[in-house]
Amino acid sequence: MTRLARTLAAIDAANAADPDRSEGAPAALLYGERMTAELELLVPEASEDVRIAARGQHIERWTSRRSDYPEGREGYLAWRRDLGAFHARRVGEIMAAEGYGPESVERVGRMIRKEGIKRDPEVQALEDVICFTFLRWYFQPFAEGRDAEALERIVAKTARKMSAGARARALQDFDLPEPFAAAFRD
Repeated sequence: MTRLARTLAAIDAANAADPDRSEGAPAALLYGERMTAELELLVPEASEDVRIAARGQHIERWTSRRSDYPEGREGYLAWRRDLGAFHARRVGEIMAAEGYGPESVERVGRMIRKEGIKRDPEVQALEDVICFTFLRWYFQPFAEGRDAEALERIVAKTARKMSAGARARALQDFDLPEPFAAAFRD
């Protein structure tokens, strides 16, 4: 087994402890597998670092509950920032245990913390994969019960995070109704 395969297996083992089995398997494990599948479709030539970041982007996410933070935007942003630091640290620990050097560990950490979106091609590739995973697997259940105006804002925000190439691909891959599709053309 390669170092990369051992690293991905260790991430999967950590995520297999997720108590959320609402889709029949641990939610974090499914998310990592879906991220890897989207990465293979969007960036089949991705580096090992991007592959690790994609698989570990939500490692052990259930251990930090949103409800532990204050309500509102500030609480949400603090939770997300802390999650990014936690995920980067956990994946870094696994990488170091598998023999990856500090440069690679730090590189993956920057990707997971989303440092360099729109400036760093690999960070942007990871963000594109995150957005595709959301759109393909999580948008429909997320949308249920939300008003159209709120959904339009969320879709527009998602599109703004994506590269031009990923937005164009989203228009091809997803049957997006107007005005959602308009957000990907802008």
